[in-house]
Amino acid sequence: MALGVAAGCIQLGNWQHAKAERKQAAQALLDARGRDAAVSLGSTPVEAESLRSRTVVLRGRFETDRQFFVDNRVHREQAGYHVITPLRLEGGDMRVLVNRGWIPALARHADLPQVATPVGLLELRGIAIVPGSRFFTLGSDAASGGWQAVWQNLDLARFAASASYPVQPVVVQLAADAPAGFVRDWPRPDERFERHLSYALQRYGFAASALLIWLALAWRRPA
Repeated sequence: MALGVAAGCIQLGNWQHAKAERKQAAQALLDARGRDAAVSLGSTPVEAESLRSRTVVLRGRFETDRQFFVDNRVHREQAGYHVITPLRLEGGDMRVLVNRGWIPALARHADLPQVATPVGLLELRGIAIVPGSRFFTLGSDAASGGWQAVWQNLDLARFAASASYPVQPVVVQLAADAPAGFVRDWPRPDERFERHLSYALQRYGFAASALLIWLALAWRRPA
């Protein structure tokens, strides 16, 4: 039993340590690519990893018919949404999803905020993000007929599967000085990575404790 507990705690510790390393690697990549020149994102399909964490410039027009809100996003302890709006890139039918930032939720959560979206050709700047594909979802995100305006996660694969046009495999987080956005206090990729290291050390400590307790009980002599 002691060996089983120790092995389980070590695996949990390794998992937390790996999460901390991934966060640090993501921050290092963002810092390195942030020093590079901005890349123009157009209608030609791109490979997602080649643009991960790069600064991109794009020109196009927003389309609000498939705009949606990502729920349960918190800013300064206030609940709200991220506003995700497709942008039709200039020169073709290709779209890219743009995360325009955070807006607060209304007092009655069933009511959705009204957001202003500029019309006409825009030139925007932001960071290309490759969103995750594994989500923990409470309930179902399946739409019951028409377009669903609130999503629990930014599921790019789901959006691309439902669209009748091609979609770039990245999401652009709008830069703080770009027009047409809202609150854009984007978290650092390595935010609170120390917490995962602390959890890892805690799990390793549990493993050591289990073995030490076993040794103490095994070698204890009767009075």
